[in-house]
Amino acid sequence: MIESPAAQAELAARLPFLQQADESFRSEFYRAASLVNLPAGYTIAEDGSDCGQLAIVLDGQVRVFKLSENGREMTLYRIEPGDSCVLTASCIIGERTFPAIAVTETATAGLLIPAGLVKQWIGHHPDWSAFVFGLISQRLAEVITKLEDLAFHHVDERVAAWLKARSDQATSITVTHQQIAAELGTTREVISRILKDFEARGLVRGHRGHLEILDPAGL
Repeated sequence: MIESPAAQAELAARLPFLQQADESFRSEFYRAASLVNLPAGYTIAEDGSDCGQLAIVLDGQVRVFKLSENGREMTLYRIEPGDSCVLTASCIIGERTFPAIAVTETATAGLLIPAGLVKQWIGHHPDWSAFVFGLISQRLAEVITKLEDLAFHHVDERVAAWLKARSDQATSITVTHQQIAAELGTTREVISRILKDFEARGLVRGHRGHLEILDPAGL
């Protein structure tokens, strides 16, 4: 329960669906929601776990990924402040178990909403319904794009695109070969081979724990 008027006002300022909702729903939301603070590296949900609550991230970042039988990871998406987990929402609606793994990448603060209310509010509160289905629509588009990349682009093309997208923010990226592999659903050995080729072509320069982007346009 969120009882403090100051905390309620802060939540309303940070969550657009609360700004747009009527007073009745806001009051119900504050009564139902509970605050949670989690450390970095905390496993929120595992493949096959029940979805008893929906989390809305307020601060921090959560990575949602698949893990294959041979230990290969692939990032599906990240949950950032103001967002929630679309897989959890869809599992609650469809009464299914969680099909991936969700882990906090940083210390994370969030709200937890009981699964029963998540479904009930969808049928009774348009602003909440728009929030939930807006998440589903957005993430579905992202996942389709990722599937297209997997199906129609070679790994070296996907690595180049991944690096180029991040070179817009900085020319030096703190990342390991294993982390890139986990993002793109491949192996560390494949990433190492591709980056070695990129380095030979003068596109990047490898350092311990980070990569320097020398020629973003050439990627």
